[in-house]
Amino acid sequence: MAAVVLTITGACTTANTRGSDSSDLGDPGSCTVVDMAVSPEKIDLIVALAKSFNGTKQARIDGNCIFVRPQKKSSGAAAQLLYTNWNESTDGPKPVVWSPAAGSWGQIVNQRLSEQGQQAIVGTGDPFMVTPLVIAMPKPMADALGYPAKPVGWSDIFTLATDPRGWGAVGHPEFGPFKLGKTNPNFSTSGLNELIAQTYAASKKTTGLSQEDLDKPDVVAFGTGIESSVVHYGDTTLTFLNNWYRADQRSSSLNYVSAVAVEEKSVIDYNQGNPDGILDPGEQPRPPKIPLVAIYPKEGTLFSDSPFFTLNAPWVSQQEKDAAKVFEDFVKQPENQQQVLKFNFRPGNPAVAIGDPITAANGVDPNQPQTLLEVPQPRVLTSLLDKWEGQRKKAQVTLVLDVSGSMGDPASPSDDAAGTKLDLAKQAIHDSIALFSPNDILGFDIFSTGLGPNEDQKLLEVIPPGRVADNGEKLQASLNALSPFNDTPLYEVTKQAYQNAVASFDPTRINAVVLLTDGKNDDGNASDDQRQLQDLLNTLRSGNEGQQSHAVRVFPIAYGADADSQTLKAIADASSSTFYSATNATTISQVLTAVISNF
Repeated sequence: MAAVVLTITGACTTANTRGSDSSDLGDPGSCTVVDMAVSPEKIDLIVALAKSFNGTKQARIDGNCIFVRPQKKSSGAAAQLLYTNWNESTDGPKPVVWSPAAGSWGQIVNQRLSEQGQQAIVGTGDPFMVTPLVIAMPKPMADALGYPAKPVGWSDIFTLATDPRGWGAVGHPEFGPFKLGKTNPNFSTSGLNELIAQTYAASKKTTGLSQEDLDKPDVVAFGTGIESSVVHYGDTTLTFLNNWYRADQRSSSLNYVSAVAVEEKSVIDYNQGNPDGILDPGEQPRPPKIPLVAIYPKEGTLFSDSPFFTLNAPWVSQQEKDAAKVFEDFVKQPENQQQVLKFNFRPGNPAVAIGDPITAANGVDPNQPQTLLEVPQPRVLTSLLDKWEGQRKKAQVTLVLDVSGSMGDPASPSDDAAGTKLDLAKQAIHDSIALFSPNDILGFDIFSTGLGPNEDQKLLEVIPPGRVADNGEKLQASLNALSPFNDTPLYEVTKQAYQNAVASFDPTRINAVVLLTDGKNDDGNASDDQRQLQDLLNTLRSGNEGQQSHAVRVFPIAYGADADSQTLKAIADASSSTFYSATNATTISQVLTAVISNF
């Protein structure tokens, strides 16, 4: 892991926070409700289809009306809830229909349940829309590799990732080191599919990936080599696409990352000037200065197939299953399948032709991919995820926690039993330790004013950086002793924590700062606030936009309703990272889990 500074401010917001959900659909009344958990990239489309379906003559079963109610849930997060504990008070209603981005998630859920001695709940599901995994690369870099005249794949990525010359190995030293962006396969479909694809490439297979293959030294070395070039992981590709786009606007997109494993749909979004795939009211898309090229790996790739899984779960009645089938038939109608093209997907119904925007003008090729990979068997999938923990790039993380006086406020005004914001933050940090690898480096700092024996001290190192295996118990003991007091020197502390991380930079690890705070900058010198903030942003930007691989990223968390989300988002943007929000302080454990997915 990276050097992470944890500043807790609160609200469960990540890079993918926009888009519609069930709140747009009104009151279901006495209708049979079909609750859906839908992966974020298609939530707007599913909500639009639900709106056109609800209240129509088609929306009936046994004389009763049907009301479809989608909610947005990332594929990996929904999968984990389904095989652990879906808490409706915090996670929303349990789904009747689950539509992750790829069918492989259903196999993972069933396998994890089987390992717990429970019955499978996910059956088969037909694809609603499809999009292949590609290697997105800025056009000048794709040109340097000779693509598309010369096929390119994961073997080429491995060569670039492990050659100390970086892009100099192909005659372009001006591009600097090769830097890969990819998401965490435990959370993200593109990350899961990329892990499958690179493992197939290492084994030189396209079908029949076995557990024995995963243990072969050359397969392990191949995966470890690719992971070594990762700048950081994440729970969503939108982190990379938004940061890439912002860097492009400053003419530095070639310095941010060299390639990112994403879905074809995302390349189209990006090249159309809409990197997160969602346009706010009045927002005008502006194409990037340097477009991306979708490289379809020569070894083969996988489709994200967006299946409709009607769950065979104890909470799903037969009436709800029958109602779900009516809606599924509705979305498969050709006129509704045609709508997926408007969202840059390919139709799941093979009778619907692929057309615009799946065109070369948008950096993609409708005639690709030529080779499809077989989804591994469930046991192989879960073993692949388990073994990735040993191959992934390790991190050096410093958690920096705000302990100012406002952290002593109630976490939930309506629930006295919830405790204070500091109470919940300490518990979330305690729980998060298990998410790190034992060999990640973890340190813990706190900040406020008047810390330690020196009244001018604002950042206090509580636990020096060390292996998680060695620091875990120490961190727990230190958390128990914390209490809130004094003010919030946000700007000065963020800069100091960042500079400390730069000073201890480890090029073999992801280096980061996780900043968790619940307030605004308040260090008793308001007249100097603007200068301090600009100095901080300039420092972060200059350290994260160059060709050097010594990038330390600050991941801010806004904790509670009073956190300065605007400033924290600016810190994330300047650091080429992601802003996370837990404005509802009771969601901090979920938010912190999402943050740690980056490492």
